[in-house]
Amino acid sequence: MTGLHAKDLNSQPSLGLRANAAQFTILVAINALVGGMVGQQQTVLPLLAEREFGLTGYTFIFTYVIAFGITKAAANYFAGTWSDRYGRKPVLIVGWLAAIPVPLMLIWAPNWSWVVVANVLLGVNQGLTWSITVIMKIDLVGPKQRGLAMGLNEAAGYGAVAVTSMAAGYLAARHGLRPAPFLLGLSYTALALGLSTLAVKETRDHARAEATVHVPRADGIHDHLHAELSNRDVFLQTSFREPALSSACQAGMVNNLNFGLSWGLLPLLFAGSGLRVGQIGTLFALYPAVWGIGQLFTGALSDRWGRKHLITTGMFTQAAALAVIATADSFVPWAAGTIVLGAGTALVYPTLLAAIGDVAHPAWRGRAIGIYRVWRDLGYAVGAVMGGVVADLWSLRTAVWAAAAISVVSALIVAFRMYETHHRDTTSASSGAEYG
Repeated sequence: MTGLHAKDLNSQPSLGLRANAAQFTILVAINALVGGMVGQQQTVLPLLAEREFGLTGYTFIFTYVIAFGITKAAANYFAGTWSDRYGRKPVLIVGWLAAIPVPLMLIWAPNWSWVVVANVLLGVNQGLTWSITVIMKIDLVGPKQRGLAMGLNEAAGYGAVAVTSMAAGYLAARHGLRPAPFLLGLSYTALALGLSTLAVKETRDHARAEATVHVPRADGIHDHLHAELSNRDVFLQTSFREPALSSACQAGMVNNLNFGLSWGLLPLLFAGSGLRVGQIGTLFALYPAVWGIGQLFTGALSDRWGRKHLITTGMFTQAAALAVIATADSFVPWAAGTIVLGAGTALVYPTLLAAIGDVAHPAWRGRAIGIYRVWRDLGYAVGAVMGGVVADLWSLRTAVWAAAAISVVSALIVAFRMYETHHRDTTSASSGAEYG
């Protein structure tokens, strides 16, 4: 960042949640609309596949989750790279432009290929917009309240997934699988595009201001990770070399493996046991509702207690929840399992993002967040493929057990490889001493 240190510090933007409350609130609202775009279809599409298109093979039904996951993962990478190069706001607007055809294609789809293409576009929308809202919030708040900021961001997004999933289930039960549930997505897109264009302000200067006061960590862990890293170096450090960053990447991937598997598989498991569409919608709302509300507390808690142990506990909790779901056969125990699954996810989701922000230097933080989200959101596709193959070869319940076992392995990797990234007893938050 040439000329960064030549700026007059007094002219730089202020960091902190209170100083940027208005912009932060707008970004929270936009991320709620991002989450709602997923919620409009979660309950409906697996049922649409079976009832209107006659699809029966689990692997084939999961193609829309695979398409969504791979596309979103790729979009995350470009969101990080483009946001560091061109700024945050333009990428946010492009992401919402990609969403415009999605609900229309789902309403008018004459065959399953339309649904797959719609989910490719939805993946572009989700990867660009969600990544950018994360990056912009981290830009605004600075290091001291990073966990709280991520908790609020993710709570808004997944709370909206829950509310919209329940609303879509209600509309589908009352008015049919199409078009009523997808009219929600049309209204979300119009509102979000207007806010992103007219109300959002660029935040890249906040990251530059934070970089000017950055000092290395006192423990010297990241002395080799200076500000000017190439894209290749950022990818290698985030994905493989840096212990905390790479541990976060694998935990995020397994977390979304569970989400992707539940998205494509659990509605079929519930429907196969005789649950009504409204009950399935309720179960699908419970998971992201607990996930969303829980993040209001877990993100801030990670600012006080640290990141590592919350992540480890969250992955073990997800494994336990999946075991409950795999053994249950009625609404009440399944509701208990989805609630526990949501709690485990709430412990992990904002904490992983905060850990990435702890370690990555502001000069390459956008790229690091994008790469982390590439690995995390590949979990959608991995979960869909794994769930579909295992379900076709053995059973739906066996696929859930497989996800539980993978979650245990992920928790152990975090426990033994990751170090604590959040140091509350170092120099002041304004010095940036909490990241390398």
